[in-house]
Amino acid sequence: MQRQHAPYRADVVGSFLRPDAIKQARLKFASGEIDAGQLRAVEDEAIRHVVEQQCACGLHVVTDGEFRRAWWHFDFFDGLQGVERYDSQQGIQFNGVQTKAHGVRVTGKLGFGDHPMLEDFRYLKSISGNAQPKMTIPSPSVLHFRGGRKDIDATVYPDLNAYFDDLATTWRDAIRAFYDAGCRYLQLDDTVW
Repeated sequence: MQRQHAPYRADVVGSFLRPDAIKQARLKFASGEIDAGQLRAVEDEAIRHVVEQQCACGLHVVTDGEFRRAWWHFDFFDGLQGVERYDSQQGIQFNGVQTKAHGVRVTGKLGFGDHPMLEDFRYLKSISGNAQPKMTIPSPSVLHFRGGRKDIDATVYPDLNAYFDDLATTWRDAIRAFYDAGCRYLQLDDTVW
């Protein structure tokens, strides 16, 4: 008997290697050769293909491969209110490679509004057929532990209790927004524990 609802016998985290078409389109977008709509069209086609591949493998859950993301966590943080990405001194040591030097800091009151990943999920849902569309976002602890207290503006959050309250509310609002968009399988990815 195969399960039709999570937990499935087989599942994937959801991040796949980006196809060359996306890599080339991003380079063209960065240089101004194509616009955001043209980049999105290339991503749409690649996502449609990876969803078809997941279904052909017999998976009951599908992801967009995280093909619209440059970073598994920073792209989500970029869409939050009160969070700012910055260039840091050095990247993170990962599997013998130094990543790009980016960091995030909390510069205002945390909040979840009209996040771009909601539209990304809606597109995935529209092409998932009978499969369960899955979205993955970083856990709130990833935002907190990525920089720690030094990256939380003390004039905005002089008391960390207020920060943690807003952090919890932001993720509650994110989970609700994904639910309202039709997401019934939302994975919180926590790499700091």
